[in-house]
Amino acid sequence: MQEIVTLIQDPAAWVALITLVVMEVVLGIDNLIFISILTNKLPPEHRERARKIGIGLALIMRLALLGTIAWIVQLTEPLFEAFGHGFSWKDLILIAGGLFLVWKATKEIHHSVDPIDHQEDFIATSATSGFASAIGQILLLDLVFSVDSIITAVGMTPHLPIMVIAVIAAVTVMLVAATPLANFIERNPTIVMLALAFLLMIGTTLIAEGMGFHVPKGYVYAAMAFSALVEVLNMFARNARKRKREGAH
Repeated sequence: MQEIVTLIQDPAAWVALITLVVMEVVLGIDNLIFISILTNKLPPEHRERARKIGIGLALIMRLALLGTIAWIVQLTEPLFEAFGHGFSWKDLILIAGGLFLVWKATKEIHHSVDPIDHQEDFIATSATSGFASAIGQILLLDLVFSVDSIITAVGMTPHLPIMVIAVIAAVTVMLVAATPLANFIERNPTIVMLALAFLLMIGTTLIAEGMGFHVPKGYVYAAMAFSALVEVLNMFARNARKRKREGAH
């Protein structure tokens, strides 16, 4: 309790909190895009519940990892060396998560390009098994992004209360933004392909990070923001042409 009072009175702690909240929200964008695309494959009546469960699991997982900070820090210690790089548990988790994202995004792009081929759809035809499959895949990616998120938080501040507040704030933002983002993606088919390209890039970045090649997050998010801006301009142009055609008739 004394530590919390001290932190409240410390301006540096507030700066660290705001910085960490922003960082956690930005890192949560990757997770949110994946959840939005995956839950949009479910029947409409199951989508919002799947999003809430997936994001709720992300919160539980991150808070649980915060309770094991000593163990989390050990995840960055090298286990073995290969190709001139010492691989840690964190590296292996990032590589596995990156490979999963690349595979998932590639499969979804294939389904978008060739929608007639439903035989390889990763979500089963049964609503129950489809829901369970979606939650399982969300949980898997939650683990990858949670480990990355918590290790980032540990590197930015030594104070556990600040980490907890930042994680709760970031996950709350994800919860509020999940349904509007998913609905926006569903209403705009071209956005789906852009979001899949983002997932492909994020997966490749995770693999590179796991292999020891540091990719500045700012470059990745700047590229994503620029691509999203171009697509928004394309949407405005398409809507303007549509209104013009309707006005001509």
